[in-house]
Amino acid sequence: SDITINAALFDGNSATNEDESDVIVGYHAIEFLLWGQDLNTSGNGTNGADRDTAVKTGEFAHGGQRPLTNFTTDDNADRRHTYLAVIAAKLVADLESVQAAWAPTAAHRIDFVDATDSAKAKEKITLILQAMGTLSYGELAGERMQVAYTGNSQEDEHSCFSDNTHRDVWLNAEGVSNSYYGDYAGYDSTQDGTDNVITNAVNGYGFDDYLKDSGLSNLNSEIETALTETETQYKAIDTSARAGSPFDVLIMDAQRSDTNPINLTINALKAQSNGFISAATGLGLGTVEVESTTDKF
Repeated sequence: SDITINAALFDGNSATNEDESDVIVGYHAIEFLLWGQDLNTSGNGTNGADRDTAVKTGEFAHGGQRPLTNFTTDDNADRRHTYLAVIAAKLVADLESVQAAWAPTAAHRIDFVDATDSAKAKEKITLILQAMGTLSYGELAGERMQVAYTGNSQEDEHSCFSDNTHRDVWLNAEGVSNSYYGDYAGYDSTQDGTDNVITNAVNGYGFDDYLKDSGLSNLNSEIETALTETETQYKAIDTSARAGSPFDVLIMDAQRSDTNPINLTINALKAQSNGFISAATGLGLGTVEVESTTDKF
C-alpha cells in the first residue's frame, strides 16, 4: 500500500468515526489485531454448537483465532506489526494525557476540585454522581451488557475478540464502587481477583461517609446493598469465564434466566444507579439526569 502507517496518520480527527463498526484505533482495534474476529458461531448469534472451539480455558483463553503467521510470514505481516506498534503507542499516550490532566498542578484538576463556593462544590459533586449513575446504568448495564444479552449477540459484547468481557465488567463496576467509597485498593497484576500492587492505594472520604454524616444512613445502606450485589454477580460472571463459559456463552438463548449472573448484574447496576439519583436529591444537590443508551430493561 502507498499509505504510510505512522503516528501522523491517526492525528487529529483522522482516527475518529461515528460509525462504531469502523474503529481503527484504541483498545478494541488492538484487541482485533491480536486475536482476530470470534467466528465460533453459526449465524449471527451464539448458539453453543461449536463451543468446544470457542471456549478455551487457561492463561491464553480467547475467542478469536488469529494465527501467529499473520505477524510472521503472511502477506502484510510487516504492516500489521507496524500498525499494532503505532496504535499501541497512541493508546499509551492517550492514557498518559488523561493521567497528566489529573496531576495535582494540572489545570483540569484544579478547575474541577477547587470550588470557590458551595454552589460550585455541589455542581462538581452532582457531576460525579451523574457520571457514576450513567456508567452503571446506560453504559455498563445497558450498552455493554443488556444489548448483547437481549440479542444473543457476540458482536455486542464488550471485548468480542478476546473474550475478556468478564474482566471488563468487573473493572468497570469496581471503578464505580471505588468512586462511591473513596477507596482504591490497588491493581490486580496477576488477575487472580486480589489487588496486589498497592503502591497507589487510597482510603479516603467517600459518598458513604457523606451520606452518613448528612443523616442519610438508610440511603447509604440501600446503595451499599446494591453495590455488594453487583460485586457478587460480576464475580460470578468472572468465575464462569474462568471455568470455561465466558460471557458469550452466558448470553446464549438456553442460558438466559432470572438467575443468570449477567441478568442479576444488570439489575444490581440499575439499583445502584437509582441510589445515586436518590443521593443527589437527599443531599440537596438537585436532579441528576442519568444518561441511558438503552431502554430495554
